[in-house]
Amino acid sequence: MVELMTPLFVILCPALAAPMILLFGKRPNIREGWTIAAGIAMFSLVLSMVPVILKGEVIRYTFFQTLFANVAFGFKVDAFGLIFALTSSSLWILVSFYSIGYMRALKEHAQTRYFFSFAVAIFGAIGIALSENLLTMFIFYEILTVSTYPLVIHDQTPEALSAGRKYFAYLLTSGVFFLFAVMMTYYLTGTTDFTNGGIPALGSVPRLTLVILFFCFLLGFLKAAWMPFHSWLPTAMVAPTPVSALLHAVAVVKAGVFGIVRIVCYIYGVDLMGAVYVINEHLTLGLALACIAGFTMIVANLFAIAQDNLKRRLAYSTINQLSYIILGAALLTPDGIRGAMMHIPFHGFMKITLFLCAGAIMVVTGKKNISEMAGVGKIMPRTMLAFTITAFGMTGIPPAVGFISKWFLCLGSYRAYQTISPVMITFLFVLLIASLLDVVYFFPIIHTAFFKEPEGAEKEVEVKEAPLSMLIPLTLTAVFSVIFLLDFILRLDIISMYVYRLVEIAVGNVMS
Repeated sequence: MVELMTPLFVILCPALAAPMILLFGKRPNIREGWTIAAGIAMFSLVLSMVPVILKGEVIRYTFFQTLFANVAFGFKVDAFGLIFALTSSSLWILVSFYSIGYMRALKEHAQTRYFFSFAVAIFGAIGIALSENLLTMFIFYEILTVSTYPLVIHDQTPEALSAGRKYFAYLLTSGVFFLFAVMMTYYLTGTTDFTNGGIPALGSVPRLTLVILFFCFLLGFLKAAWMPFHSWLPTAMVAPTPVSALLHAVAVVKAGVFGIVRIVCYIYGVDLMGAVYVINEHLTLGLALACIAGFTMIVANLFAIAQDNLKRRLAYSTINQLSYIILGAALLTPDGIRGAMMHIPFHGFMKITLFLCAGAIMVVTGKKNISEMAGVGKIMPRTMLAFTITAFGMTGIPPAVGFISKWFLCLGSYRAYQTISPVMITFLFVLLIASLLDVVYFFPIIHTAFFKEPEGAEKEVEVKEAPLSMLIPLTLTAVFSVIFLLDFILRLDIISMYVYRLVEIAVGNVMS
């Protein structure tokens, strides 16, 4: 355990940027300069912790002790938390650049409020990633909920306000379950700390109590959008596209699945998850969670196929992809957990590219529905090339990195079949069917964009891309999605130390 103040400095970057954004609200260049500067500083500080964690150390900083014994408000940076922190902090920089181009191109109102809320949201997300215990995570989790509400209702139309009410209704109610689960954990064990392999004291708790506690945690992490508690996420697509990217790739939903993996691996532990029966001796907590994830994957994909609005189709795609992460943790095998942890950053880079492309298309052409996008690939070839590469990756097809995490998830399913129960082979087929359905709803978008002719006057439109402040970020996220795959296959060791080695350390800690 290494005592460093670096986690505090990381948290302070968005915390200090937020009031400065308000202070310079009438001077856009300076206001947005604070956003970019805070993003770069935060990512640099997060990156500086990587060498320490790669040595097998854990960084800790206690802010203050609470009135409860063995409960502090503080930060503990381990390999798994650092993966989420690296993902959030790196993507915040790119989304900030993109937001500048998007908001200015559309002459959006309330831009100061937008950038302020964005900074506070990242403050919440990075706090979740670095939390030492459940209490600290809960506080930042609720900050994330409250700070994203103004972003969801940004347009202030009746539709946006209705979406905001639903957003709050789901996620604030979810927070009540989370808080109850935190208090119950403390009452049962005397601690709320994240512990490799789970909190030992939970092993002596009655099984029915463990089941109730686990499902309270699941209801507490509704940001993961598992079905049937998912409808807030597609509804929230009324928000501006950079907000959708924040919700789906950088912070909100990632916080939900991050929390579930934390509970499975660091509160309950793999052994206890496989030993607690839900109904009878044939249904463990791990299997119950896998069933929820498998159901969500299939049904969300069927909903996605039916959507004509591009952002709503991507929203249901997100619900599906989040459940890949949940399923990987639920498999309780090293490969399954490895695939789940990898899919957090990999899905982040791929999904943010898709949303940034959707926003670019809307800014340039004004089109939101897939049926209206005939020939848009000829009008915006660079944008649609980035979309195509990452759409392939989401289905598990190279050259993007989705292939890697899905490969490990499939291996995890097979290992679970060999070592846990023959029933677990079912989830290998669920993964394959879900990936096939990914193809069914992504490939028509690509076909419409590249192989259908523009209609009417658009036949004469020349190539026209979004502003560089929008085009460069979506290009970079697409390029990194390819680099991740090449780095893994060719062993280039360019950025593998920041993902693959951290994952290996995290999996080793969990399974030890």
